[in-house]
Amino acid sequence: MLKIKDLRKSYGNFELNLSLEVPAGCITGLVGSNGAGKSTTFKAILGLITTEKGSVEVCGKDICTWEAKDREKLGVVLANAGFNTYLTLRDMEGVLSRMYTRFDREMFREYCSRYHLPLDKKLKEFSTGMLAKTKILAAITHKADLLLLDEPTTGLDVLAREELLDMLRSYMEENEERSILISSHISTDLEGLCDDLYMIEKGHIVLHEEMDILLGQYGILKVTKSQFDAMEKQYLLGKIEENYGYRCLTKEKQFYLENYPELTLEKGSVDEVITMLVKGEKI
Repeated sequence: MLKIKDLRKSYGNFELNLSLEVPAGCITGLVGSNGAGKSTTFKAILGLITTEKGSVEVCGKDICTWEAKDREKLGVVLANAGFNTYLTLRDMEGVLSRMYTRFDREMFREYCSRYHLPLDKKLKEFSTGMLAKTKILAAITHKADLLLLDEPTTGLDVLAREELLDMLRSYMEENEERSILISSHISTDLEGLCDDLYMIEKGHIVLHEEMDILLGQYGILKVTKSQFDAMEKQYLLGKIEENYGYRCLTKEKQFYLENYPELTLEKGSVDEVITMLVKGEKI
């Protein structure tokens, strides 16, 4: 569905240099600290910035050769983009129906009703959560094949986030060939939604893992210095020094459970893995 190969873009001391793929039927997460390159990646995919090298393909076609009709295959939500707040959803319905040949008016109305979005209220009167759902609504109701979502849940409360994620799950259930690339600072959103995860740091991909493996096989060991010196380290990915000794990241949790049952071993999470890979010392 989406294939990025050797993509490069430089801004002063920052260089984006990455490759990634989002297969058909897959929801892929993209995580990283502020300034790591997430938004730059989305802009490069959309052709909003020029790149020095590399290629971006969607549905097997390089975006450099895209025509207007090809862009209907994309549904996009960018972090700082929105709509004229004096519009109503009824106004937006008319605009979208003229923009997209595949716009589904019935689906638009159904989602407005399901997620309590009033048709005749101006967007400037919407809550933050309602505006976020409106962005998703505009991205999915022309039957896009690929969604590109940059921080769509930022600033939302738990209920609004869950409703937004429910919209995305419904979108995927309608067609098993659809795909999503989504970035978020809220790891629990990605853990419950994504099939796989890329982590970007300083413009480079430092981790790509299936979500089930990340949550099931990664773990955090908390050990004293003497325990650390005595243990086997070939399955450790990094360590951070603590008052008690070390906090260590492993991808082979079961190995340490079986061979070192006396050690404190906690389940890995997206947040923990990010912290260990960014701040930890490689072993």
